[in-house]
Amino acid sequence: MQVNGLNFVITGAGAGIGAGTALVAAGYGARVMVSDTNDADGEAVAARIRDAGGVAFYQHCDVTDEGQVQALMQAAGEQLGGIDVLHNNAGIHESVLGGGLDLESMSRDTFDKVMAVNVLGPWLCAKYALPWLRKSQQASIINAGSVSSVAGYPNCVAYGSSKGAIMQMTKMLAVDLAADGIRVNCYCPGSIRTRMVDDFLAAAPDPAAMLNTMTNTHLIPRMGKPEDVAELVCFLASPAASFINGAVWLIDGGSLAWRGTLDILGMEDTA
Repeated sequence: MQVNGLNFVITGAGAGIGAGTALVAAGYGARVMVSDTNDADGEAVAARIRDAGGVAFYQHCDVTDEGQVQALMQAAGEQLGGIDVLHNNAGIHESVLGGGLDLESMSRDTFDKVMAVNVLGPWLCAKYALPWLRKSQQASIINAGSVSSVAGYPNCVAYGSSKGAIMQMTKMLAVDLAADGIRVNCYCPGSIRTRMVDDFLAAAPDPAAMLNTMTNTHLIPRMGKPEDVAELVCFLASPAASFINGAVWLIDGGSLAWRGTLDILGMEDTA
């Protein structure tokens, strides 16, 4: 991947796809600003990169806090020497907040929290990264969507609505920032084995049945790995993707390519 020397800012990088992207990008020679609200996790990811000979810093950031976002971008710009890539990865699902997940029982606070982290956060990050991105010759913003950006799933009304908004925000920002030479793209993962997915499964009435539901439509019969998505993020950030802008990339194991389940094909779920 041609991301050697690029400066990445990755939100929600203490675990899951964010951590995977930080480690993979650093392995390709990128310099990384790791940010998260879990300081222990975030510091650990940055330390792993440094121990492997890479360049990484950590900055605490709640993406819903405008002051913290502004401080993150300032720290990244100064410590990395600029910002080339903003990876808006931080996200939350209503299942980790407690309370009901259906329309009738979900609280207003839960819905507001999901929208704040998943929609307001990326907007704030883009806003305060913009002055630094304008100085880059390889600037891009890469947003974390979801298969729920484009398809409906049970007990995901807040999360799915927020990810639908991110998909459209990607296109709007691509238009608005085109004159600045800043590309904006979005990826939509299927079921990826992350802490958030584990929490979602734990909250399900029947975790085993829910896991089967989540993976049984994958034409590649397994859960995705954070590193699978990290490779796509690095590609989208690289010069090899220089003609890709305002695009939405599915990385879902083939889940949305059809309307069946693996038993129809005589295949077993190996997750």
